[in-house]
Amino acid sequence: MPYASGRVIHDADAHIMELPGFLVDHIEAKYRDRVGDDVLFPRREGFHSHLKDARRGADFDESQIMLAKNWAALGASASHDRPRSIDLLGFASQLMFTTALLNYSSVLEGGPDPDLTYAVARAHTRHMVEFCSVDRRLLATGYVPLVDFERTAKAAKEAISLGAKALMIPSRCPDDHSPSHIGFDPLWAIAQEAGLPIVFHVGGGGKLLEDAYFNNGLPPVPDFHGGDDNFKSIDYMAIAYPPMKALTALVVDRVLDRFPRLKFGVIEQGASWVPGWMRNMDSAHNAFYKNEERLQKMSLKPSEFVKRQVRVTPYPHEDAGWIIANAGDEVCLFSSDFPHVEGGRHPIKRFEASMEAAGISDQQKQRFYCDNFVDLMGAGLA
Repeated sequence: MPYASGRVIHDADAHIMELPGFLVDHIEAKYRDRVGDDVLFPRREGFHSHLKDARRGADFDESQIMLAKNWAALGASASHDRPRSIDLLGFASQLMFTTALLNYSSVLEGGPDPDLTYAVARAHTRHMVEFCSVDRRLLATGYVPLVDFERTAKAAKEAISLGAKALMIPSRCPDDHSPSHIGFDPLWAIAQEAGLPIVFHVGGGGKLLEDAYFNNGLPPVPDFHGGDDNFKSIDYMAIAYPPMKALTALVVDRVLDRFPRLKFGVIEQGASWVPGWMRNMDSAHNAFYKNEERLQKMSLKPSEFVKRQVRVTPYPHEDAGWIIANAGDEVCLFSSDFPHVEGGRHPIKRFEASMEAAGISDQQKQRFYCDNFVDLMGAGLA
């Protein structure tokens, strides 16, 4: 029996665990000497550099489908094993994200060479689409930088033409303009016309906290994985800040108002912050309404735009039932984060316990596991 059974469940967050050399294989020749493994994996030397291929299917113990993590998971790196992985997981679809490029693309956005930034974006999308081509249940994300207005619109068109089912943008604010700048209207129009969502993912927010916060005079602490290159408890608390700020700008500057069919997903950045953020935006709307014409022109309250157009994935350790009860039935999505460790060994069990404690109805669960994802993805599921 598959891990997920008894209802249709769409997975809003799953990953490829890339092997060294993957980006060189997908980027234009003139950029290859600038994106080698020493650039991509500077802090992971020795962790997976010994991996040369991804042949795992023949000897994988299928009872370990939710226990084996990262590169040890079935189909994590080998696309030919991923269909069997989905069979065992039981998900109707998986929205697929990179692992290696989540931070790298964000860092490039602040770099001096926009040509390289957009070249990496194209390579990312080729890589994602190629991996996902083995099974229609795998939904590829295309990366769209926000450095240059014209190139951004072109990158969106290219990603869609290649087969991307969602467009990932950074939540980090570009250096010279807001993500809500009217110069990005062609991007929103392209996505809305295609019926595809815009998504944020953890890693796209850049540096979460200043280094000084970790200079506390105490012994260093390990990250979630037991190492030192991922989140600790303090910077975990700041994960929501970049998407919160980006989405606030998009709501207040009326991007969601002007593009009412455009959906936004906030993936692997938690959701406990969402109810308070919605209420705080409504409070700001009331406080500044008198003197801000943009607020006066809004057709809905900020929180109502969120319910209509924003979808967010709680972590399994969060109180998903409380979030649904306070943000609205429309907002939350199930995600497994497969095969990352952060997703845990039994996310459904943890979500179910939280929702049962909050008295979440079967109809509300249907929205969480299925309907809200269908609404987010639009034509990406067609």
